[in-house]
Amino acid sequence: MTRTSPHYSAAALLRAALGRGDYWRPLWGKPTLESAYDVVVVGAGGHGLATAYHLARDHGIKRIAVLEKRLVGYGNVGRNTTIVRSNYLLPENHYFYEDSLRRWETLSRDLNFNVMYSPRGVVDLATSDDDMSTLARRGNALRLAGIDAVLLDRAGLARFVPALDLNLPRRFPIVGGLLQPRGGTVRHDAVAWGYARAAAALGVHIIEDCEVTGVRTAAGVATGVETTRGYVAADRMIFAVAGHTGAIGTLLGVSLPVETHLLQAMVTEPIKPLLSTVLIYMYADTDVYICQSDRGGLVMGGTLDGFPSYTREGQWSHLEQVVQSAVALLPQIGALRMLRQWAGTNDMTMDGSPLMDRLRWDNVFLNGGWCYGGVKGIPASGAAFAKFVASGTAPDLIKAYRLSRFATGHMLDERGAGPFPARQ
Repeated sequence: MTRTSPHYSAAALLRAALGRGDYWRPLWGKPTLESAYDVVVVGAGGHGLATAYHLARDHGIKRIAVLEKRLVGYGNVGRNTTIVRSNYLLPENHYFYEDSLRRWETLSRDLNFNVMYSPRGVVDLATSDDDMSTLARRGNALRLAGIDAVLLDRAGLARFVPALDLNLPRRFPIVGGLLQPRGGTVRHDAVAWGYARAAAALGVHIIEDCEVTGVRTAAGVATGVETTRGYVAADRMIFAVAGHTGAIGTLLGVSLPVETHLLQAMVTEPIKPLLSTVLIYMYADTDVYICQSDRGGLVMGGTLDGFPSYTREGQWSHLEQVVQSAVALLPQIGALRMLRQWAGTNDMTMDGSPLMDRLRWDNVFLNGGWCYGGVKGIPASGAAFAKFVASGTAPDLIKAYRLSRFATGHMLDERGAGPFPARQ
């Protein structure tokens, strides 16, 4: 919502909250669902909205609808720990996520909406000389690709993260780390709102409370989607439903190499500034990534709960493990109270990389299976996938994410969950 007047008071805010007057105006409207569109996008999360935005802005497609089962931003785009980075080892991944990170740097200006990109740095921590060699290899690969990476020895890490006491006895002592200075965080809700606002301004219809229940075909061609509001014809259909990629495969009769797992996160009560970067500390049963939000809370998460689920109700035993790891890393936070906890449904492919391809019919496209990379990949995904849908040819940036790689053996085995993915 955007305030329309520079003058405000408690009474005016109360009237706006109760829906009286025109004090607040919607960022996007509530258009009537039409019977036919050029493109229908299923899913009003980050990837769906970004794709619709670029289809309208870059390719001049006028009749686009984004259909959302519930509300804009209700799904995984609002259920993550907001970390963005491009420090992947494999070229196919680090070039893609670097394209995305560069877009994050200018996205607030491009959308005319503050997505709160904060380049506070992301540090993967090492606990042995062997780990340092592994991080050095990744850092060299990144630097050769023109991507920022700084290998920090023990002294350098102590200077960069003064809150981290390296002299404390730990089961896994910290000896250094790999820093990506341009990595950092964004505001997940603002990302969804910014793309929705920009797409709507270009004429995209954003339809909430509209569940897609099937695809209608004729003569072996997909002709449109069945919804809870009736049939909608479409020349091209895009499914971008993070957390439900496997369910879409079932809906369309295609077996996908995806399992859906819960990934939990939590935030503490606000405290004074303590941590000015993102720390990733994942070894054996010690798994945590942690940063401090602009409101002062410490946001933290770990690895998957370890079993397929769509419930979004995480396991307390896993929360306890994350908290134990966080306190082992930063003992000074041990007395903090947890403010709230949430879980996202992560579509995990068998190699840890996303799926961006046609699905069953030439005019049906799938953008999903994002594993741990969903929020960080939104800007690049939106631009590249829109080009794929508009032209019919996948750009080089996303060709490696085709579904056929599982049949040909060209997997991208990099889960992206931490500094040493092969161990997890």
